[in-house]
Amino acid sequence: MAGMFIICLNGDREHLQFAAMAASVAAVTGIDVHVFLSMNAFPHFIKGHSKEAPASGVLGKKMEEHKVPEFFTIFEQAVELGDAKIWACSMAMDVMGVTEEDLEPIVAGAMGLTKFFSDAEGAQILTF
Repeated sequence: MAGMFIICLNGDREHLQFAAMAASVAAVTGIDVHVFLSMNAFPHFIKGHSKEAPASGVLGKKMEEHKVPEFFTIFEQAVELGDAKIWACSMAMDVMGVTEEDLEPIVAGAMGLTKFFSDAEGAQILTF
């Protein structure tokens, strides 16, 4: 399967922001995009959880000051305007006691890391 595969692990604004921008640009230019959410990035995609990720550095703080669109909005655009699929790590879901019904609508469903890597064989993989 060709395309871009993005792994989001970090829950800070800068990492999520860049992952969302990469996903969105790739998706709207016709590239199949698959985003895998795990570790500290995952909770931002659970219904009711804050969509405001903390800034970890100067640029993140500047993005807040300049009202740059939030990463979640950009991920929504990638799904709506392009061919982006966002997957929740099944292990993270188990550890947190989260079901697919608890996930935000932009999340396509659960996926294990083994399946994600299998699907990504030969494709570009970015990790944030």
